[in-house]
Amino acid sequence: MSTEPRLAGLYRLLAWISPAFPTGGFSYSHGLEAAVADGAVHDRAGLQGWIAAVLAKGSGRVDADIVRDVWRAAAAGDDTALAEANRRGCAYRATAELALEASQQGAAFVAAYEAAWAEAAGLFKSDNDAICYAAAFGAAAAQASIGLREALTGYLHAFAANLMSAGLRLGVIGQNDGQRILAALEPVVAGAVEAAVARGAEDFGAATFAADLASMAHETQYSRLFRA
Repeated sequence: MSTEPRLAGLYRLLAWISPAFPTGGFSYSHGLEAAVADGAVHDRAGLQGWIAAVLAKGSGRVDADIVRDVWRAAAAGDDTALAEANRRGCAYRATAELALEASQQGAAFVAAYEAAWAEAAGLFKSDNDAICYAAAFGAAAAQASIGLREALTGYLHAFAANLMSAGLRLGVIGQNDGQRILAALEPVVAGAVEAAVARGAEDFGAATFAADLASMAHETQYSRLFRA
C-alpha cells in the first residue's frame, strides 16, 4: 500500500470504523432495544427516523462536537483543551447506560489503538479516569492527519451502522432494508458533519428526549440482548 499520508490516514480510518475493530460497539443499542420492546420503533421507517434524530439532534450531535473539539485541540497540541473536551464528552450523557457506553468504548478504542500503532502510546492524556469514545477517536484522527470532515463522516457513519445493526438483530428489519436505511441516511450524515464544523462551542447540546427515556427504561428492562 502507498505510504502517502492521505492513503495511510484513510487506511486507519477504515480500520477504526470497521466492526472488526474491538470497541465492543455491537453490544450497545443506545436505548433502541427498549424502544423496540414498547413498540415505539417497529418498522424500517421508524428505525430510520430514530437513527436520523439521534445523529442530528441527540448523542450523535454531542459526539460530533467532541470529535471536532478534540481533533482541533490535538492538531494544535493543546492538551488543556483536549482534556476539557474529553471531560465534557464524559459528563454530557443523559443516562448511566449512555455514560457507560461512551467510557467503555473509549477505553477499548485506546487499548486497541495503542496496541496496534506504537506511536499512539501516551497520546490520550486525561486528568480523570475516563476517556470517552468520541474524544479518543478525534485525537487518533488528528494524529493520523485524517481531515476533520473525513473523521466526522467516518465516526457518524459507524454510529448509524451500529444502530442499524442493532435494529437488524432485534428483528425490526432485514439486511436489505438495513442497507436502504444507510443509503437514506447519507445526506443526514453529510448535514451533521457540516453542521458540526460550523457550529460554535456555545451551541453544544442535544434534545432527543424519547431516546433518553428509552435508555432509562432499558436500565431495568427484564429481558434484553444489549448492555445499553
